[in-house]
Amino acid sequence: MIKENQKLLNLIHLIIDALIIVASFIMAYYLRFNVKYSPLIKLHIIKEPFGYYFPMAKYMEMLLFLIPFYIIAYFFFHLYDPKRTSRRVTTLWALIKANAVGIVYCTTVLYFMNATYYARLFLGIFFFLNTICDFWFRYIVTKILKKMRRRGKNLKHVLLVGYGRAADAYIDRMLTHNDWGYYIHGVLDDNRAIGTKYRGVEVIGTIDSLPELLATNEYDEIVITLNIEEYSKLENIVVTTEKYGVHTKFVPDYNNIIPTKPYTEDLDGLPVIHVRNVPLSSPINRALKRLVDIFGSIFCIIIFAIPMLVVAALVKFTSPGPLIFKQKRIGLHNREFNMYKFRSMRVQTAAEEKKAWTIMNDPRVTPVGKFIRSTSLDELPQFFNVLKGDMSLVGPRPERPYYVNKFKEEIPRYMVKHQVRPGITGWAQVNGYRGDTSIKLRIDCDIYYIENWTLGLDFKILFLTLFKGFVNKNAY
Repeated sequence: MIKENQKLLNLIHLIIDALIIVASFIMAYYLRFNVKYSPLIKLHIIKEPFGYYFPMAKYMEMLLFLIPFYIIAYFFFHLYDPKRTSRRVTTLWALIKANAVGIVYCTTVLYFMNATYYARLFLGIFFFLNTICDFWFRYIVTKILKKMRRRGKNLKHVLLVGYGRAADAYIDRMLTHNDWGYYIHGVLDDNRAIGTKYRGVEVIGTIDSLPELLATNEYDEIVITLNIEEYSKLENIVVTTEKYGVHTKFVPDYNNIIPTKPYTEDLDGLPVIHVRNVPLSSPINRALKRLVDIFGSIFCIIIFAIPMLVVAALVKFTSPGPLIFKQKRIGLHNREFNMYKFRSMRVQTAAEEKKAWTIMNDPRVTPVGKFIRSTSLDELPQFFNVLKGDMSLVGPRPERPYYVNKFKEEIPRYMVKHQVRPGITGWAQVNGYRGDTSIKLRIDCDIYYIENWTLGLDFKILFLTLFKGFVNKNAY
């Protein structure tokens, strides 16, 4: 069974991790001290151009307390958990955290032992080498396992219980990612005829036949994919699967409502799922993002001062009217604010302005306006919106009140975007959803950003904006 294979793989991982720690330790010693001979022969302190250092034998004593702690840290950071569906960046981040904790532990032990003769640079080199070597080892193992799974080996045998939208979605993903190594034996359902198929996966019985099938001990996992109308059966199914000791997963039929990473609160033993996890609801996260916005907007105002002056002159001398165009937009907590842009159209009445989006060859757009819209130069005054606190450098793009009232009735979850400050650029924009593009796909990107926000994601979006966020082929 796959469980035994996982235990064996974890044991091999553990042994190789220990060997990698030893190898990284030795390489760090040679790199730090530029040793060109075997220091194991020398038992006395060795002089180098920058001072004295102990032979490797003395340094190797550190491994006696270092290796056990590192292995425990790897367990703590889930580096021995199955990695069928995880991403490489997740593994790398876990390794960085485990190694960082390991170095802190090592320096703490050395401090209390008063062992001041160990070189601090040596520990830094060891941290880097061990992280990189262990990552590459895991990367190679993952590549080998994926290749095996594509050939039908190292498979995890799965049985689905319930045929609903969740079942279709689960089957789609397993068949798309065959390198994950999941083999679906079939589906049990009370409402579909036996023999009904979806992408080759067949209904093989009713839910009542679950105990009989579990008794064969052929399945590594049971995945519950019931229709929401059949959740009354959920408790009995879980009781049955636990009776036979088989690992059970539950794919909810309301995944279009609950986010992929739900936030669960414990109310004295009662689990409460928050429908929307918004990291920026944390005061600390909001403060960090606001600091970045303040310093970032000041920096950008200074950097783009000359381009803004040039655009201002072009707008002023080529078209009568105000230099800055102020437009009502909806921002954080559904509040209105004036968003600033360089004026790119002829002066209009309020009724004309509200009537429609800009279209191709729109007669209202001036020649200079067409250029600054396509290159996003008209957006530069929004750095002052960011400085004021109406907007952020990164976030969902704000919309006019008329379209907000329209889309909130037509697009599911449209209003979720107003739980954070709107931005000059965002996840939707760097993925190509700007101007006259799909509102639904744009909202999907905005919700992904809101639920997965980190400062790192903000910096990534700002970086991508430099390459794909300025030129707007959909701007008319």
